[in-house]
Amino acid sequence: MELKNLFKASAIAAALVLAGCGGDINISEGDIDNSTTTNNNGSETPTTPTTPDDTSPGEASTFLSGEVSTALGQTVEVRTLSGRLTADSADASGNITLTNDKVWAIEGALFVGNDNADSVNLVIEPGTIVFGRSGDDYVVVSRGSSIEAEGTATDPIIMTSYADLVGDEVGAGQWGGLVILGNASSNKCPIDSDCALQIEGAEEGAVFGGTDDEDSSGSLKYVVVKYAGFEIAPDNELNGITFGGVGSGTEVDYVQVHSNADDGVEFFGGTVNVKHLVLTSNQDDSVDWDNGYRGKMQYVYIEQDKASGDANRGIEADNDGSTPDIEPQSNPMIANMTIIGNNFDGEDDSEGVYLREGTGAQIYNMVIAGPAGMGECLEVENITESQANLTDGTITISNSVMGCTNDENFKNDDGAVDLEDWFLNTQTGNRVVAPMLNADGTPQAESPLLTGAADASAVDGFFDATDFIGAVTSSDDWRQGWAFGYGGGEVAVVTSQSGCPANTTAISSVDSASTTTCQISGRITSDLRLTQGNIYALSGAVFVGGDNTDSAALTIDAGVTVYGASGNDYLVVSRGSSISAVGTASDPITFTSVQHVQSGIEAGTAGQWGGLVLLGNAPSNKCPTDGSACALQVEGVQEGAVFGGTDTTDNSGTLNYVRVMHGGFEIAPDNELNGITFGGVGSGTTVDYVQVHKNADDGVEFFGGNVDVKHLVLTDIQDDSIDWDNGFQGRMQYVLARQAQDNSDANRGIEADNDGSNPAAEPQSNPSIANVTIIGNTFDGEDDSEGVYLREGTGAQLANFIVTGPAGMGECFEIEGTAESQANLSDGTTTFTNSVFACENGENFKNADGDVDLENWFTTVQADNAVEATQAAALTGIYSNTVGTPKDFSGDTFFENADFIGAVKADADWTAGWTVGLE
Repeated sequence: MELKNLFKASAIAAALVLAGCGGDINISEGDIDNSTTTNNNGSETPTTPTTPDDTSPGEASTFLSGEVSTALGQTVEVRTLSGRLTADSADASGNITLTNDKVWAIEGALFVGNDNADSVNLVIEPGTIVFGRSGDDYVVVSRGSSIEAEGTATDPIIMTSYADLVGDEVGAGQWGGLVILGNASSNKCPIDSDCALQIEGAEEGAVFGGTDDEDSSGSLKYVVVKYAGFEIAPDNELNGITFGGVGSGTEVDYVQVHSNADDGVEFFGGTVNVKHLVLTSNQDDSVDWDNGYRGKMQYVYIEQDKASGDANRGIEADNDGSTPDIEPQSNPMIANMTIIGNNFDGEDDSEGVYLREGTGAQIYNMVIAGPAGMGECLEVENITESQANLTDGTITISNSVMGCTNDENFKNDDGAVDLEDWFLNTQTGNRVVAPMLNADGTPQAESPLLTGAADASAVDGFFDATDFIGAVTSSDDWRQGWAFGYGGGEVAVVTSQSGCPANTTAISSVDSASTTTCQISGRITSDLRLTQGNIYALSGAVFVGGDNTDSAALTIDAGVTVYGASGNDYLVVSRGSSISAVGTASDPITFTSVQHVQSGIEAGTAGQWGGLVLLGNAPSNKCPTDGSACALQVEGVQEGAVFGGTDTTDNSGTLNYVRVMHGGFEIAPDNELNGITFGGVGSGTTVDYVQVHKNADDGVEFFGGNVDVKHLVLTDIQDDSIDWDNGFQGRMQYVLARQAQDNSDANRGIEADNDGSNPAAEPQSNPSIANVTIIGNTFDGEDDSEGVYLREGTGAQLANFIVTGPAGMGECFEIEGTAESQANLSDGTTTFTNSVFACENGENFKNADGDVDLENWFTTVQADNAVEATQAAALTGIYSNTVGTPKDFSGDTFFENADFIGAVKADADWTAGWTVGLE
């Protein structure tokens, strides 16, 4: 499909904050003449079509066309569909087609065909938008008819609510949903007459069931269903997608249901198979089956609302309530499923899998995880039939992981089968272990999910062979680009005719490949998405939002490059605004210099542009103590870039697989831009898989705040790799800091302060950091290469460190001689355990006469530490080879129980594939 023009939907931006993401409506203009059409940025008033195409299905709506056109800033025809589509309205091939050059509104119950009569095939083109305005608006594909809704990875079909389309507040239950009815079997069918079972949630006459288990109802591919679900009456609700007696001839692949008021998907009998299913933020069960469902599923990703909103079970599964052993028995096969619960505690709690009413299930490679407030993660109903299924092989779960942190991985009544024993000892290949998931649900590099999987293809040819447990991996995240929350399926941004997002400006291409280059300048006060395929230039200081006002969300697609051309070009995320920069291991997001973009990484050097600054509302000990508002000016940035407050859990967004390269700039002495500056950033912010490379000042600096960091790489930094002060209390794990191998400018691996003028100021800097490797060099200039220097009253809880370097390196560990810093060594404010020093310079420790003897403190007072004579005794390249004992973090909610000291080990190299400078 050729997209001749994409356009801006600026009115939608506010809704995206509520939805958690921004994105695209892709509407092909078909044969419409766009020669005079431009983005509507408030300078022109869109008009509705004057000559609607009445040969298309449905009826043109002047009102809806006007409303949608205004929201999108572009003339759009909206056509309404209602009643029943039959063969009388179809083309010669029996198709009724919804084209992607229009937007389609469902009004009331829209039936495709009659029941096994007047059959028709509803075709929906890639990129088409279909919406409803109330719970009474839904689509029913009748028995004998079919739907052919085949989007693409770049142009998914979106079925959503009117509110989502025009930028009002979105939420579950704003329209009905999609119902597909077929002729496959159900155990509710009568044994002595034809089967016609009324489906839940739809008007009378919407029936399903039969004897054709290979029946085809068409295909759903790259389809996103959002904000649907409606309760007609108690226990009679519309799901996101309802499958009633749908047969195995139907193709369902790459489908998402997001924020549905009832179940995400429900299978009433039938044999339909599903691959690549995403179920997010659904308010009841994500997957529900009953009445003899016997399909197969692979790659099912379930994540309940991250904000702990309404949720129930990841899977709620039945055979039949009145006759639990009735045939055909529900017994689907499922492989590679991830279920991530939340803390919802209401009439129904967030739970994992509940198998009841006699259902069977054959499950392989499943992981269930969830927070402490989640309910039980696996339960089988305590009735005779369900309990017997556990012992006769009707229910099996193998090669799976229970990773819930609620002390209730299993729930069973007294006298019922002991599920924990059954799972671990009767079934095969199962484990109860922390799954080590990234924020996006993919397994981390050291995750146990990357080993111990079953080859489900050996069980049934439907399944692909996999070597991992769960639905997705970082190296093969099939959700990306089409699913809502993963770079697609979103009603929002769009591109201007130049190819640049609205509110950016097209400039001359910066690279030899003539890639579209878009300039960003000034202050961003509405949501903006930097779309993949373009390069983006920062012009001067670019601010996201005002200070706790005019808040905006900046979304950056995986693989995007953003560059600056001078030290005056930098990006600031203001308090109250956010950045969502979510790359992947194969497509990291890169912030860098124009020299790098134009001439390759070899042309990139430190200080060629500014850097990235995140400002938040978390505490700093520089905040006033008299109760007045806190607004601390951050280093290196123009006046008015302030941070600080009282919200330790403040959220400034996400940095994931992000590289910041060739930055750093000295505005004035002691007033520099770091690679990434965190000013009062709170623990709600996600920072994982981030690198700073060749920065002229510090790699990362934390001014107060509580932000946590995992998987941080700092290479060739000219000042300190890590700097903190003014009450920083975050946590870090897996940090690799390697100074330049050509022995050029460097200072400390860690330089850490509380406060210079008041070393005892509260809150006191006291981060907890584990699994760090610091590799120094021989730089000897105004500042020398050194290891860890704790000063100005800071505390620190350090464990699993390797600090090493060559003979020409400076001291590897030093504590300032101030009274406060020295006292921290004896009262537990500073600890350093389970670590190895291997500096070859004869100066592992430096302390003045009369200060605490650091070597004795490290080797005798602290636990499980060692000193080695050579770097080779601790590292091979960047990889740990020491045999030291790592710290036990069992029960900790942030730190993982690594089985090694240092940042990286050779057989689980989380730096591979996305970092630079480690070759």
